[in-house]
Amino acid sequence: MTTGTTTPEETGVGPGDGRDHSDTDQLAVDTLRFLSADAVQAANSGHPGLPLGAAPTAWTLWSRHLRHDPSAPNWPDRDRFVLSAGHGSALLYSLLHLTGYDLPVEELQNFRRLGSRTPGHPEFGHTVGVETTTGPLGQGIANAVGLALAERMLAARLNTDGREVVGHRTWALAGDGCLMEGISHEAASLAGRLGLGRLVVLFDDNDITIDGHASSACSDDVEARFRSYGWRTLRVADGNDLDEIDAALTEAARDDGRPTFVAIRTTIGYGAPEFAGTPKAHGSPLGPDQLAEMRSRFDWPETPFHVPNEVRGTISELQRRWTAERKEWERTYAAFADAEPQLAADFPLDRVPAPPEPTGLAERAEQEKPIATRKAAGAALNALAEVYPALVGGSADLAGSTNTAIPGGDVGPGHFEGRTIHFGIREHGMAAALNGLALHGGLRPFGSTFLVFSDYLRPSLRLSALMGVPVVYVFTHDSVHVGEDGPTHQPVEHTESLRLIPGLTVLRPADAAESDLAWDLAATNLDGPTALVLSRQDLPGLGREGLDDVRDHGARTAAEPLDGAAPEVVLTASGSEVAAALDAAATLAERGVAARVVSVPWRERFAAALADGSYPRPEVPVVWVEAGVPTGWQALAGPRDVVVGLERFGESGKGAEVAAHLGLTGDAVADAALRALGREG
Repeated sequence: MTTGTTTPEETGVGPGDGRDHSDTDQLAVDTLRFLSADAVQAANSGHPGLPLGAAPTAWTLWSRHLRHDPSAPNWPDRDRFVLSAGHGSALLYSLLHLTGYDLPVEELQNFRRLGSRTPGHPEFGHTVGVETTTGPLGQGIANAVGLALAERMLAARLNTDGREVVGHRTWALAGDGCLMEGISHEAASLAGRLGLGRLVVLFDDNDITIDGHASSACSDDVEARFRSYGWRTLRVADGNDLDEIDAALTEAARDDGRPTFVAIRTTIGYGAPEFAGTPKAHGSPLGPDQLAEMRSRFDWPETPFHVPNEVRGTISELQRRWTAERKEWERTYAAFADAEPQLAADFPLDRVPAPPEPTGLAERAEQEKPIATRKAAGAALNALAEVYPALVGGSADLAGSTNTAIPGGDVGPGHFEGRTIHFGIREHGMAAALNGLALHGGLRPFGSTFLVFSDYLRPSLRLSALMGVPVVYVFTHDSVHVGEDGPTHQPVEHTESLRLIPGLTVLRPADAAESDLAWDLAATNLDGPTALVLSRQDLPGLGREGLDDVRDHGARTAAEPLDGAAPEVVLTASGSEVAAALDAAATLAERGVAARVVSVPWRERFAAALADGSYPRPEVPVVWVEAGVPTGWQALAGPRDVVVGLERFGESGKGAEVAAHLGLTGDAVADAALRALGREG
């Protein structure tokens, strides 16, 4: 059959449909358009505009430039394709189905329906061939930076003796919204600084957002912007000209040590008479009448989800080429693994590497004097790094304060063999890049900043949890004990808000032993992200007894009443407030009240243990103590219990004085215990 190519007058777009290209290529482009439009129409929900406009770019990339093999979707040296504009998911699903991934047409027919493998926005781990979860705009660009950085870091480690076992590219398709989001600025600046020459961002430049023309809200010269970051920029004037697109992608694939930005002028909703070039093409199904008229103009069969035989034949030829390329790489990798078995074991390309077992952190020396948990955790991190070569990471310009610099040198342009990444003051971009590093396989990433700035990266951390990727977040300066910097830098609600994120393990250790344990738990948790919440101020040691109890049910006994007396009250705290609870127990002992002190570094595990009975709920009153909002602790408290926390922001002053002013002292905890026992005054 023919494509029935429409004229510019009919669609409102310029000339160039498939000039000097085969009819089959144009047929494949239109197949993608109609598969996507049919999927959105079947769901009566979705975003047809981007797929209709960007289909020529997508087909040219996937058929001529993308290094992949649908029969082995997790081939480690495949190119990564990231749909940063995740609302255009119908295009990605159509590509996956058309090129032979395990995504049958029934899944396109069930687009956006409960239980399908074609959710509204792409989800990592849910749909074969989806490299990362996207939808929140700009995240995909930053993920792509992490993926591209992982490729360069692994190439520097594994490409030995003339063997190239790591040598792929990362391609991201982004829209106006992705470029407006602040995270794209952070990520693009970092990529330019690092010189990620195998990263390509394709900009679907259609000048349309939900509210109207993109230019009504944003007048950036995006190409000048990316050039200022150190990127090479290219432009395709006609997003329907397959030869022009092909030439641009060929040039983009040439690595000159700079990432490449390709602006491709497209028409949103291309081919839909009343939708093309308008905001309503963004997020509304075309409707039966528009879709029928579009079929007529393209001379397309009325049968939904039609794939022409000519396209199937072309795909079969491509599949043979893709598979042959993948098998050749497998032979190269096998020779490498035989020659370098330790490197292959240290950096397995098909997964995030696990740490050695045991990690050795449990055998570290006892704490001899008070020390801040940020420093204790920093020492644990360095000890872990010595035996865990795949562990890499850095900070948002705070390594000296978060104690997260590790041996092995810095990562920089042309020096990707290092281990410490300088993310700069780019918390959001850092966290999204960490997701990309983890998604790639072969490395285990961590990143750090002050706890109060976890708000700046929360959307990326949330996606870490949603995807179940094992990123470690190191958050220091965890309470009003930050002191003189004042309430802007004193986190009050942040630890509690982190605990609200499903799938995120939040650990707030009270001393060096618990800091060692926290890093051990984080390192061995490969099923999702972990957040370490650490103190600025020095804290006394509790010893190593009971650490296995923390593993089992999230808490351990820090002190029992003197002389073996039965406790009349239990003082339960996390992090730095365990020290206040110990002071309170001593004060209570002087008044003849026996108190047990319990440290809870892992509250979610502790709450689960209370709920299932594996940790017996105390029969005496409990005082729950944490330097933060008390909401979560109040949920655990019984009718006789008292919660000591903060219902307000902090103050500027010396940390200990601020804590005393706000009622976070041993005396205040002791008073709370007496109130619980009905012995006030």
